[in-house]
Amino acid sequence: MKKYILPLLLLSFLPIWGQQTKTLTADKHNEYGLVYTLPSTSLDIQVTARKTTKKAGPYYQYAKKYVGTDRVVTEDSESWEIIDVSVSPYGMADNSQKYLMQLKPNMDTYVCVDQNGMLLAINKQVDPPTLPTSSEQPTPIVTEKKNIDDYLKYVNEDFIASQSTLKRAEMLAENIMEVRSSKVALTRGNAETMPTDGKQLELMLNSLRRQEDALTAAFTGLVESETVTRTFTFTPSEEGKSILFRLSDFGGFVRSDDFSGDPIYINVEVLSRGQLPVDTKGETKKLPKDAVIYNIPGSARISLSYLGNQLWSQELEVAQFGVRFGLDPKLFTAKKGRMFATFNAITGNISEVGEDGGK
Repeated sequence: MKKYILPLLLLSFLPIWGQQTKTLTADKHNEYGLVYTLPSTSLDIQVTARKTTKKAGPYYQYAKKYVGTDRVVTEDSESWEIIDVSVSPYGMADNSQKYLMQLKPNMDTYVCVDQNGMLLAINKQVDPPTLPTSSEQPTPIVTEKKNIDDYLKYVNEDFIASQSTLKRAEMLAENIMEVRSSKVALTRGNAETMPTDGKQLELMLNSLRRQEDALTAAFTGLVESETVTRTFTFTPSEEGKSILFRLSDFGGFVRSDDFSGDPIYINVEVLSRGQLPVDTKGETKKLPKDAVIYNIPGSARISLSYLGNQLWSQELEVAQFGVRFGLDPKLFTAKKGRMFATFNAITGNISEVGEDGGK
């Protein structure tokens, strides 16, 4: 079968199942020819990283003495680490792989394609292929933002007036002890001012916890983390290694040409190339006249690595490493025993062939 290059607007089609799947039927407006496209295999790659931000407290050098710990943040920093990788293959119509199925008048043969003309089935209606979801991240839950200087909300004039760092540390430690004593008094029910109900008690305890956390952070520092997910699209075209993106401790996800980050490599290792079918004598079969072209995919091992560690690896069938062959169009146009066929939306290979698929 020869590739068809006439405009797709010559096609007549009837939409089914919304806008993602179409049924192409042949008539005089398109000269009884149905154009379809084979897929190329792409990867939807979702990478989740954890951003960790550390803020040193202004009195970290006194943490051991006044709050009893040496596990403190001594300098501000920001770091990123990859915590999850998810990869989903999918097929996209390859406009360089357009073909024509030429029919005769009064034939009820039809072709089912996706919204971009990619071949899905002949003489059978099928569901549209599953495509990658939106790369937009869900709206994060808003939480109270902590600041290393929040302790200043709970200090008095004497603290502000003091010029001694040691004296200020002593006053902060005293404040922490007072807050803790107030918490104990509330929970034991012997505070000077007791709440009138459980809800008020909860509010008072939460307020004291916030005070204690803010005052303690002035010694121990703050460590906060959040997760960020980014989606990348990769279409294998040749064997070898390339940089998908980089991860920077300054900017998180950055472009592959931004040398502020360490590279995340994607490696393609071709395991097999698609082979044309052979007959019982081991000779390559001849392409049927006006054949319905489909893909016979190859396979590749595709992997992601970062700082020498493998993040993900999987063997996949890939349309681009395959060959094209064809089915005899008479299978789908016979008046008796008419056949149907369905095709893999990721690789373009035959999924099923059966008799009388119907409409």
